[in-house]
Amino acid sequence: MIRRCDVKEVDGRSYRCFFELTMQVIGGKWKPVILYHLSQAKVLRFGVLQKTLHGITQRMLTKQLRELEADKLVTRTAYNEVPPRVEYSLTELGESLIPIFLEMKQWGIRYEEQIAGEVITGDTYESVEDSE
Repeated sequence: MIRRCDVKEVDGRSYRCFFELTMQVIGGKWKPVILYHLSQAKVLRFGVLQKTLHGITQRMLTKQLRELEADKLVTRTAYNEVPPRVEYSLTELGESLIPIFLEMKQWGIRYEEQIAGEVITGDTYESVEDSE
């Protein structure tokens, strides 16, 4: 029999188990992908990140980055320049997620192999130049 956990709260989030808390922080369509790209590039500007994430709107990227920053996974650095420059990078807490994402990537490769009978692609993200 599975025991039901008590409701806990941290930083305005109610949850019953740690998996639920984790999914509240990193769940969704874009957050894991944003974190993965930041782990690969170390520092990315907003425009480059948007070009890399096919299909994300400026509004959604802004929202996701603000949430990741509020959750202490991403650091936003704004430079007092004309034109303005803003860069994003992972915090130490954000970096601690990378082994999990790399394992998820390996699972995706195994899943692709099993479903398609072969690996269709590798990481084929095109290089997006920082043209801002």
